[in-house]
Amino acid sequence: MDSMSPKSPEQSEKNKKYDRQLRLWGDHGQQALENAHICVVNATSLGTEILKSLVLPGIGSFTIIDGSKVREEDVGANFFLDMESIGKSRAEVAAQFLLELNPDVHGDFIDESLQQILNNNPSFFNNFSLVVGTSLSEQEIGLLSAKLWDLNIPLIICRSYGFIGAARLQVNEHTVIESHPDNQNPDLRIIQPFPALKEHLDSYDLDSMELKDHAHVPYVVILYKCAQQYFQINGKFPQTYKEKESFKEMIRKKMKLDENGIPHHEENFEEALHAVNFAITSTPIPNEIKNILNDDKCVNLTVKSKPFWIMARALKDFFEKEKCLPVRGTLPDMTAETKSYVNLQQIYRDKASKDADSVYKRAQQLLRQLNQSPDSISEPDVKLFCKHASDLRILRTTYIESEYKDRVYNSSYIASQLEDPDSMMDFYVILRSIERFYTEFKEYPGDLDDHVEPDIVKLKTCLSKLLAEIGCGGLIKDDVIHEFCRYGGAELHSVSAFLGGCIAHEIIKLVTSQISILANGSSLQNPLLVSLSGTMRMYL
Repeated sequence: MDSMSPKSPEQSEKNKKYDRQLRLWGDHGQQALENAHICVVNATSLGTEILKSLVLPGIGSFTIIDGSKVREEDVGANFFLDMESIGKSRAEVAAQFLLELNPDVHGDFIDESLQQILNNNPSFFNNFSLVVGTSLSEQEIGLLSAKLWDLNIPLIICRSYGFIGAARLQVNEHTVIESHPDNQNPDLRIIQPFPALKEHLDSYDLDSMELKDHAHVPYVVILYKCAQQYFQINGKFPQTYKEKESFKEMIRKKMKLDENGIPHHEENFEEALHAVNFAITSTPIPNEIKNILNDDKCVNLTVKSKPFWIMARALKDFFEKEKCLPVRGTLPDMTAETKSYVNLQQIYRDKASKDADSVYKRAQQLLRQLNQSPDSISEPDVKLFCKHASDLRILRTTYIESEYKDRVYNSSYIASQLEDPDSMMDFYVILRSIERFYTEFKEYPGDLDDHVEPDIVKLKTCLSKLLAEIGCGGLIKDDVIHEFCRYGGAELHSVSAFLGGCIAHEIIKLVTSQISILANGSSLQNPLLVSLSGTMRMYL
């Protein structure tokens, strides 16, 4: 076999530059990030802060759409604008400053309004990976929402408004293979061992071993031997707390005794005791995975089915045949003699490879049946899919424009939340009312100092109309309405920076298809994040 050629200095420097993030989402995640093209509508303080947190980790390219000129108030809130920028294109100046942060990133700008682009170039948004709209009017949100929903391009609508920040995600369907769960138990198959594992574990005889060997047996062996003994005595494996305590006592009795009849301290047996609760279980399929395998898109494939669903169908067929998911193929660290550990590790790896190969062959059969290219799903793709088969995730949100059109959308829930003093639903409703206010008056409430009092009355009118259309009669406290009018539509850099970083994190998750999105759905069936005075909450 030819030896691997050394990495080029350029690649080595690149890996060094992005080292910490590569440890999180890997080379393939970084490649997905570098292939992404993000569009941001309006170079507001929030818009540029989002882009800053995407440019630094190396997003492939971005495009800013903004037909506005830089104003003095923009300079006070936007880190990427200065006094010399006043009167210039806001999109152009922001793009220039952002590109200075990372020479690996490509950036462009369009000095036009969103409305102009939608009217003159309807296909403009077709090739973006994701679109972010900041400080949009109600009409603009509706038009952009409708446009991107059909294209299945994720859309994030967000706003920084005084001390309040909000972000909303719309995505027809987002699939995640590497969800990176916080707590993932090892896939050991102790009470349902596959043949090669069973043969290997049966070859050990704990009772006849000397102490030096006994203390270096992998804890998988200890658990298996005790589980088999427990089953012979009780006709079942331990399930309840009391049964598992009895099982632990059985493990303790397997420890070697010294001349005084006291058990030796053996770390591998201590590890076995700690592993009982997660290792002595069957390997059922998680409910989330059941739902995926029973999803209509998995059951009824079409010529337009995406690779995720074709692999899911191949996984479903594997599960129906084997009655379990593919072996993950990884083994946790444990106290053991090196040779024993390596041999055991290789058995799990070999089984994982065979399972993945079975799923891959089935996926290739499905591709042929669907007249799709066999190259659309590679063997590494399937191996990754099988390795994370127990942690697959799907995110589907509702269509924002349908919410705006359907005036009774979740009215009972909104009404109940408005009556809850701990809820932040009043902020959601007020922000919707402010969108109405801007559509009608072409300015934000309280934008001019001498308009605060009259605008309070106007905002209350917009709010009352919205609540009536939604079909709920909840009341918003006057002091909350007054607070929003005092903001005057102003952005505070600290709020924009905080929220911008959070939104950028979620964008990276969407682009790399890794890690579950912060809000997998809300009571409004859309993620809705709200930050208030440096805190973040979300409707769940």
